[in-house]
Amino acid sequence: MKVLKVPARTIAVFIVPCLLLYVCLVFVPILVSLYTGLLKWDGLTSAHFIGFGNFKEMFFHDPVFWPSVKRTLLYSVASMLEIPLCLGMAILLNRNLKKGNTLVSIYFTPVILSVVIIGQLWKTIYNPASMGGMLNGVLISLGLDSWTHNWLTEPNIAMFALYVVSLWQYFGYHLLIQYTGVQNIPDELYEAAKIDGADGFKADRYITLPLIVPIFKISIILAFIGSLQAFDLVMVMTAGGPAHATDVISTHMYNSSFMSFKYGYGSAIATFLVVVCLVFTAFINTIFNKLERKYT
Repeated sequence: MKVLKVPARTIAVFIVPCLLLYVCLVFVPILVSLYTGLLKWDGLTSAHFIGFGNFKEMFFHDPVFWPSVKRTLLYSVASMLEIPLCLGMAILLNRNLKKGNTLVSIYFTPVILSVVIIGQLWKTIYNPASMGGMLNGVLISLGLDSWTHNWLTEPNIAMFALYVVSLWQYFGYHLLIQYTGVQNIPDELYEAAKIDGADGFKADRYITLPLIVPIFKISIILAFIGSLQAFDLVMVMTAGGPAHATDVISTHMYNSSFMSFKYGYGSAIATFLVVVCLVFTAFINTIFNKLERKYT
């Protein structure tokens, strides 16, 4: 049965312009970046075609590239760790609070703040105690002087300090997504389960978790892919330092393109990042599609 009784031409009039705009803004830049990655070009003077020379240098001769890939993947994995916590908190808020929306809105506040504001705020928190750093000041007041660090200038610690900021910033974002998903589950299902003796955690196991899988997938994809593209927070807080200890793929691409004037090489890194995002998106979708079919 045809639900839409609208001529195909009319549908095309509305769809084609948006589709062309999407192609021009998304796919054309990707293709241009791929082509530019085959050039030796500083972005200003004439370019020279070198084939896969930039990719060869990237994979085999760049000492910064593979560590930045590792840090980016760890960043992405770390960003997903809070999502099960957000789901658990969403379930508790929906069950125990009648006006949980207010609390969720409060948690959402960091998401609407500028990344520059967040970066400067946490740089102040991470500062040494002599510069008024709150974290080190609290540790000293508790007698934990040995726990104090130069959080953003010690290579072994700086990246973990960024993880904390990212988790704090997006906690409310994922909490809102999970809370909305939990709220949309019909109450009748829980009432019927309660009659059958399934309540509390048991009801969550057999009702909430299976029905929340599509929403959970959205959070996972947004967290993982968003972290693969992490750039602004890292640039504001550390700019990839100290000594490339916090460089991720995006910052390495930026530094190569605009600081070292290796625009072709930066485009090759950008192409690699696009491919990684597509591969992991397909991988995550495949896993969750199997889960959805299992619980449907």
